[in-house]
Amino acid sequence: MNSRRDYRSNRAALFDGLVEGGIRDYSSHEIDEHENDRAIDGLQDRVNILKRLTGDIHEEVEMHNRVLDRMGHDMDASRGVLSGTVDRFKMVFEKKSSRRMATLVASFLALFLLIYYLTK
Repeated sequence: MNSRRDYRSNRAALFDGLVEGGIRDYSSHEIDEHENDRAIDGLQDRVNILKRLTGDIHEEVEMHNRVLDRMGHDMDASRGVLSGTVDRFKMVFEKKSSRRMATLVASFLALFLLIYYLTK
């Protein structure tokens, strides 16, 4: 009886790597390599997605920088125009004989604001 057990255990040890139909199972080393290859493929996909995402972010940042530069130039130009206008108003208000001019400017300004709000 002992010999039968030995025969069965020897037979199991001999055919341990085989499955039905003669197909051999992969060794643990081959399985680890296969899993590593899948993990590498997954990481490459993620890296490609991140590259595309950072490229899109870079383009958007460049676009915003251009918009901010244009807005800065426009603000500088409007600051120049506004300072000239303020200087003219100072001259108008410094002269005592030009009270009528100040009233006229204020009425034009009020009229302009009224028309602006009505059209908006």
